[in-house]
Amino acid sequence: MKKVFLAGVIQGSLKDDTINSQDYREKLVELINRYHPDAEIFDPFNGHENSIDYDDEKGKETFFGALEVVKGCDLLIAFLPQASLGTAIELWEAYQAGIPVWVISNMKTNWVIRFCAEKVFSDIDSFSEYLKRKSEVAIQEN
Repeated sequence: MKKVFLAGVIQGSLKDDTINSQDYREKLVELINRYHPDAEIFDPFNGHENSIDYDDEKGKETFFGALEVVKGCDLLIAFLPQASLGTAIELWEAYQAGIPVWVISNMKTNWVIRFCAEKVFSDIDSFSEYLKRKSEVAIQEN
């Protein structure tokens, strides 16, 4: 695991100028760092915590810039407890570029998740357990 793009719901289906809790980002970064300390993590929310207030020019620059970063990553990990148009586009870009996509979501019937994700985890705990198991196997192989 080298360059990881950390995608996930920010505004989702909210209709006002608020965002969903972003607590999951810290949890996922901690897990990735614990089991893959060599990973370089790109979090598009980092440094853009007030992006909901961006004007169109800054918003486009931020969004399209993040999509360019997706194309240069080795893995995209997405947290999707609900639908997210931006994250769906990030998944699609990764999929189109042949980059593995892992999704943490309970939306088992969502087509973008079903058709673009290589791995789907029902929640952060199952994702954590997977990373732990894979790490233990890697240690045993050495």
